[in-house]
Amino acid sequence: MTPSYSFKTELRLYPGEAGWHFLTLPPEVADDIRALTAGASKAFGSIKVQAKVDGHAWQTSLFRDSKSASYLLPVKKEIRDKAHLKDGDSVQVQLEIGTDHSRPG
Repeated sequence: MTPSYSFKTELRLYPGEAGWHFLTLPPEVADDIRALTAGASKAFGSIKVQAKVDGHAWQTSLFRDSKSASYLLPVKKEIRDKAHLKDGDSVQVQLEIGTDHSRPG
């Protein structure tokens, strides 16, 4: 069974030149994911996920954020445009933790 989560959080423009938009996972979701994926994260502590907002799904990775002690979920421009999202919007998120597809079966 694939672990999944549903939560509401605020879209934020990450400071810096790149202009990335992120959703910060609520502490209880981050704690659960951290325990679930202990020792299994990829480069930079990333965790593969499938995310969905406003009916628009995409595959991405969560990234650890030491500032918030949580994870950041990047929301690419294509998804923000389709869902009409902007910095500061409250967003309902469905999130499924990815599985390691390199393992057979």
